[in-house]
Amino acid sequence: MEPERTLLIVEDDTSFARALRRSFERRDYAVHQAAGLEEVRRLLEEHSPDHAVVDLKLTGGSGLECVKALHLHDPGMKIVVLTGFASIATAVEAIKLGACHYLAKPSNTDDIEAAFQRSNGDASVPTGDAPTSIKNLEWERIHETLVDTQFNISETARRLGMHRRTLARKLEKRRLR
Repeated sequence: MEPERTLLIVEDDTSFARALRRSFERRDYAVHQAAGLEEVRRLLEEHSPDHAVVDLKLTGGSGLECVKALHLHDPGMKIVVLTGFASIATAVEAIKLGACHYLAKPSNTDDIEAAFQRSNGDASVPTGDAPTSIKNLEWERIHETLVDTQFNISETARRLGMHRRTLARKLEKRRLR
């Protein structure tokens, strides 16, 4: 029996991509892999997947460009963005560019499949009464600037008016959480 569902994984971490691939293949997906925008474009010449999982931060580029290309190729494709650098700014942009969902890493196959199923949104999600903390606002501003500079740390630090090493330390601390 041939798999009914096709999936494209856009991830430059080969071990994570391999683990995701195996997990989705066990669930009867036909899986294709790409590490960046150029590979995505080549794959789309021959394949038209129903679903895509795109890492936000790719070596040499942004996953948002991949989301844009995938959505232009097939507006009906269900695209989930995964990121270890979640922020409101990138979540909004990912959705505007065509993603149906945005998940913070670590996320597993169950989380991703649930996101594919919940592509219409959930109006019952509680809205918090607590204001956003200064730390979260700072992180969102840093991440927004990182996206604007295509993850160039030196340029991001310059635009934020901070030393490059200070920014690097902040990024290292955030990754550990």
